[in-house]
Amino acid sequence: IHQQLESKKLFCSCPSITNKKESPDLTVKRKLRAVAGLSGEKDIAALHEEQKDKTFYYEYYNDCNCLIELDESPPEELNLEALETALQISLLLKAKIVPKVKVMRKIVVDGSNVSGFQRTMLLAKNGKIKTSKGLVRIPTILLEEEAAKKIKTSEKEVVYRLDRLGIPLVEIGTSPDIKDPEHAKETAEIIGMILRSTKVKRGLGTIRQDVNLSIKNSPRMEIKGFQELRSIPKIIEYEVSRLIKEKPKHPEVRKAEPNLTTSFLRPLPGEARIYPETDVKEIETKQLLKKIKLPELITEKSLKLEKQFNLQPEIAKEIIEKKINFESLAKKYPRISPKFIANILIEMPKELKARFGIEHNFTMSEFEKVLELTNNHSLQKEAVLDILTGIAKKQKITPEDYKQISFKEIEEEIKKIIQSNPTSTPNAVMGIIMKKYSGKINPKEVFDLIRKLQ
Repeated sequence: IHQQLESKKLFCSCPSITNKKESPDLTVKRKLRAVAGLSGEKDIAALHEEQKDKTFYYEYYNDCNCLIELDESPPEELNLEALETALQISLLLKAKIVPKVKVMRKIVVDGSNVSGFQRTMLLAKNGKIKTSKGLVRIPTILLEEEAAKKIKTSEKEVVYRLDRLGIPLVEIGTSPDIKDPEHAKETAEIIGMILRSTKVKRGLGTIRQDVNLSIKNSPRMEIKGFQELRSIPKIIEYEVSRLIKEKPKHPEVRKAEPNLTTSFLRPLPGEARIYPETDVKEIETKQLLKKIKLPELITEKSLKLEKQFNLQPEIAKEIIEKKINFESLAKKYPRISPKFIANILIEMPKELKARFGIEHNFTMSEFEKVLELTNNHSLQKEAVLDILTGIAKKQKITPEDYKQISFKEIEEEIKKIIQSNPTSTPNAVMGIIMKKYSGKINPKEVFDLIRKLQ
């Protein structure tokens, strides 16, 4: 698992932001070649990339890049905030921290690093997590630089964007303790939960999973490109079927395709691509570890919230993951039940998408506007959905439209309907009332009143 950390870049002071500008401030053209690693040999994967003889173009942005990303200036000191977060993650994974952090260079000549190498460092060894099918060991945890983002490619040219290059990245590898495809998914979910309990980036592209897979008498395959955990079991099953049929002879790196099959990317790298980084000093971890405090896990926080407000486990977990200060909202809006607040925040946006195809990333200030109206006017679910729909469609929300209807007004309206339609059933009367006052009344109270008046 590769997870970006929420911090400035790893070896410079540039912010870890994704640039939204169409045109770069500068474009640099490069060709890369493989060099020998510490063993004196050239890595097979690096040689494979070099033989393609590609030209690389790098898009540079003034607001998030500097000469370090262009490999025109040596790296600055290691980002200690990122190192501390990575050490927190290592301790949560029950791993043993190394006494000294030594930065190494890992040869990468597919163009994703301008220098032709990625800076990486071993932080911890021999970690483990508990799963439903036993312990899964974690032999290594590394801190390294994120690669540049590929924008477009042709047979002989590749364009990369440099905004992402250098963002701190934690890499966590597991031992072959995973029992089956579903267990692989569960393992990824548990590690993901631990990561999200610390200061990591969130959103599409900030976390990536690779699956290493082999069957008896067959070489290892590394499958890259998983964005969704739910696709892991199926891709593993398809890849096992392919290995049985095709019987490949050499280990490979393969890409996970949208149709859940895999395609060849390059030969699997060996150990010949690592050599020391001489521009960054070693860091002793003993003093750092003394000041590191471990955060509470998402599972622990969500269990507390679940018990405190009697919420569904999955809803409590989502509230914690979204970093919503739920206790504060429950105090601020006392006339709304905590369950209904949770429903508004978590379930109703999903319902808008499922029922009406409306997809909107609501801000907390937008949610607070809805909660304020709900609290002031005792709104029911349909009225809240109506307000959320208006916000998503950028319509003007008029509070007067949602003022609470008095019980006396409802009673008068029911009497009028009964007088004009004496044979109407309670359900028919209720239908007319709901059409007029949908979301502004309590259906149960109104239905009881209709039966009483008839």
